[in-house]
Amino acid sequence: MKKIKNITSYTLLLALGISFFSCKKDFNEVNKDPIGKSTTTANQLLAPALTGVLYANMVRNRSFNNELMQVTVDLGDNEGKVFRYDIRRNVADYTWNTWYPQLTNLRDIYTIASQPESLNKSYQAISLITEAWVSQLLTDVYGDVPYFEANQGKVGLLEPAYDKQKDIYLDLFKKLEEANTLLAAGEAIIPTGDPVYQGDVSKWRRFGNSLYLRLLLRVSGKADVSAAVIAKLKEMIDTNPSKYPIMENNTHTANILWNGTNSSSAVYSSPFMISIRAVDFRTPAISEFFIDNLTTWADPRINQSLGKNNVNRWGIAPGMNGFAGVPSGYASGSTILKQAYFYSDAQTNNPTTLQTDPYTGIIMNVAEVDFILAEAAAKGWINGTGEAYYYKGIAHSINYWMPNLLIDPNDPKVIAYAVAADIDWDNSLPLNTTTRGTQSKMELIHLQKYYALFLVDFQQWIEFRRTGHPFLNPGTGLANGGKMPARLNYPLISQSTNPTSYKNAVASQGPDDINTLVWWQKP
Repeated sequence: MKKIKNITSYTLLLALGISFFSCKKDFNEVNKDPIGKSTTTANQLLAPALTGVLYANMVRNRSFNNELMQVTVDLGDNEGKVFRYDIRRNVADYTWNTWYPQLTNLRDIYTIASQPESLNKSYQAISLITEAWVSQLLTDVYGDVPYFEANQGKVGLLEPAYDKQKDIYLDLFKKLEEANTLLAAGEAIIPTGDPVYQGDVSKWRRFGNSLYLRLLLRVSGKADVSAAVIAKLKEMIDTNPSKYPIMENNTHTANILWNGTNSSSAVYSSPFMISIRAVDFRTPAISEFFIDNLTTWADPRINQSLGKNNVNRWGIAPGMNGFAGVPSGYASGSTILKQAYFYSDAQTNNPTTLQTDPYTGIIMNVAEVDFILAEAAAKGWINGTGEAYYYKGIAHSINYWMPNLLIDPNDPKVIAYAVAADIDWDNSLPLNTTTRGTQSKMELIHLQKYYALFLVDFQQWIEFRRTGHPFLNPGTGLANGGKMPARLNYPLISQSTNPTSYKNAVASQGPDDINTLVWWQKP
């Protein structure tokens, strides 16, 4: 065996030597890129970057946002259950490690579109809008993050500073202003490389300004910026709306339609179809909070032929009709777990079609814009009481998933639906209340906004952190002292590869845990 081992080692060494000297001969010729392409275009970068970000958003929407926000309940009794606010630190890694590399691609679009030979104002603007979209996610999820010095590793900047969230937001406002100006020129882009709007730059402009509204509202509670924010909201909506076109109907919604339905020359596959088996898509279970409201309202977004909530809840006999959700936050070892498995299985005779639905790839929808404006109007920042925007939001939210209903926001049936469901607008209600079980304009708006934000990355969770609405059902088995997590911790890679900047960020923002408030959450 020793002899064979020596012979093998010698043979390997000889082979490596021959390989080394062989590589030196005609090295430049042999190692030429067979494709012969050393550059790329803005058009070629856009679709892969957008689908990469959206893929990660949908994965974490399903496994994280939906669990925190009582859309679903992950059946199981082991540790690390997000619906109990038991958040493992490695949960933070996935989105950080996806968003930052894709930010490089999105920023490169601006660089390419600024070169004399490929100058294009619309691609510059789209780069700014999509960068603002991803950067907003990063800072809202983690707080202070690398921003101004981020994505510059190729020029040797390997340890970027963490920037304060306020500074990031103020710069995002500048980017979205610039994007709006650039898109006003209407310069054409290549339709087949645009998976969102197929080259319609006027819709990109509406999306950019709608995203602007989202960001303005998010920081409107901060005294040091609120006056300027409210003034900008009024300018965009009341004073100079022609300068700031926004989403007005579902044709303006920013999404990527899966299965190639956006373009005959490209196929975009949903992560729900790629990474999840059909049998696994039926679990986790739908939560009691999520399904009870829809059935109580006789909402058309669920199949009413299956019946309403069954009054006996967990004691109904097999085969009886009725939706039965699982209570979120149930205690470990609870008998609910065994019952939940039964009722989850009992619904499999009517499996969900969301797994293959082409409309699940939502970046931002028009219903969110309606509810942003409803809140702004209810607070007296823009014209109106909020009522008209509120009903538009309900109609657009339903119509996105049920387009064949052709629900027009001005159709009397919308108000009739709301009255029958006891969710109609009442202008005599107080603006806000923090007492569970009491009604207010903010609770009305944000309960409907919660459903409008279904499948939209982390937006339900972020809005809950901002407003405290809608009132969720507290479970008896919640960890973390029953407190909703305020952020995600920084990933381990940020500590090991950028230790000085990481330490500075923690010293500035607070402990690196899920209870440290980000800037716009602080009083």
